[in-house]
Amino acid sequence: MHQLQPKHSKLKPDEVKALLKQYDISHTQLPTIKSTDKALPKDAKIGEVIRIERKDEKGEKANYYRIVVM
Repeated sequence: MHQLQPKHSKLKPDEVKALLKQYDISHTQLPTIKSTDKALPKDAKIGEVIRIERKDEKGEKANYYRIVVM
């Protein structure tokens, strides 16, 4: 991983369930990330949810979520 690249990590099934419940959304409403994206963990599979840890405009930690698609 490049030092400027945000950290990408897979969510566990219980974390996905909690995330969907928290935002009252379904899997299909999550933004997507292609399975060929080089930033994804090597073992990421289609349909899994990825947490991307970035810093927002104020420099504070912010999490973004994407579902892996073909």
